[in-house]
Amino acid sequence: MKFEDKIAERIRTLPPYLFAELDRKRDEVAARGVDIIDLGVGDPDLPTPEHIVRVMQQEVADSGNHRYPSYVGLLEFRKAAAQWYGKRFGVELDPAREVITLIGAKEGIAHFPLAFIEQGDTALVPSPAYPVYAIGTKFAAGEPVVMPLERKNGFLPVLEAIPAEVARKAKIMFLNYPNNPTGAVADRGFFEKVIEFARSFDIIVAHDAPYTEMYFGDPPPSFLEAPGAGEVGIEFHSLSKTYNMTGWRVGFAVGNADIIATFGKVKTNIDSGLFDAIQRAGIEALTGDQFCTDDMRAMYRERRDALVDGLRGAGIDAEPPQATFYVFAPTPGGMPSAEFCSRLLEEAGVVTTPGVGFGPEGEGYFRVALTVDVERLKEVADRIAKIKF
Repeated sequence: MKFEDKIAERIRTLPPYLFAELDRKRDEVAARGVDIIDLGVGDPDLPTPEHIVRVMQQEVADSGNHRYPSYVGLLEFRKAAAQWYGKRFGVELDPAREVITLIGAKEGIAHFPLAFIEQGDTALVPSPAYPVYAIGTKFAAGEPVVMPLERKNGFLPVLEAIPAEVARKAKIMFLNYPNNPTGAVADRGFFEKVIEFARSFDIIVAHDAPYTEMYFGDPPPSFLEAPGAGEVGIEFHSLSKTYNMTGWRVGFAVGNADIIATFGKVKTNIDSGLFDAIQRAGIEALTGDQFCTDDMRAMYRERRDALVDGLRGAGIDAEPPQATFYVFAPTPGGMPSAEFCSRLLEEAGVVTTPGVGFGPEGEGYFRVALTVDVERLKEVADRIAKIKF
């Protein structure tokens, strides 16, 4: 039997997952004894706050949490998520109908197109962007259609530039603000335009918002704050970055009850829900003292400023992001991003992410995650400055 002949076309045509490929290259260089500074994957370097860990330690020992969880999540967790949205954004949600628990936002985003996309359907996908928006669409036999994000437009899609015939065919529009990889923020006025556009062309809006608490100016709005948002879409949220819980895999989606219910049918048939002990720890994160988020913002601001200053000193046109813990900067002289990041790894031992890995419109940029302390970030800039580009 030829194993290769059995591989599904959706896998055969899939490019290597960006961050898995970065890990492979990093490990090759590290094996040569190079001191690696890894700023590739956006994985916080600080531990989950102690008060959340303590609850998890208690709950994991409770045998009542050892059975199958609810498909849609503990009602207590969904109430906590709704309460958090009300306090943070002023958005009222029905926890029984408008909130669903996810095994991390990535899982939810990847499965979401299965509820609405069929063979030949399209989804509007930003570029550069988190790769899962396009991959999830392809797995559902749909076609991702790119909405370019450009620096000159504040890394917001130009809705008026989307041809009407393209918009009429689209079933879903994926958005992500604060934005990965660019660090851009959208205001409520932009979301109001999105809602008008979605109504005009009967499009479901899927807004990915895991970075709303990583900001350096005014708190970014939720898509659901804009009038009418609950009629046309949902929002994905995650505890991963806000509470340093990337490994816990806990998130949720909120918004239109019919969209949530349809999405829930997919999840019911694919997974068996999120471990109750993790959800109970998540309740503590959402309802407990939020001092940890204030500390997080102060720390990332210091790191952001140190790195941006260092990159500018090295001749790179870096701008401080408005939010997230990423710096998205143009490569020197327009060098291809994969070539630039390869040279950084080989010649400086610094792992960064090529912009082209987030889509063709990311070419000419590279992304740096602020996941090491200030001194190491200064060292990154020093190493880069020594390379002749």
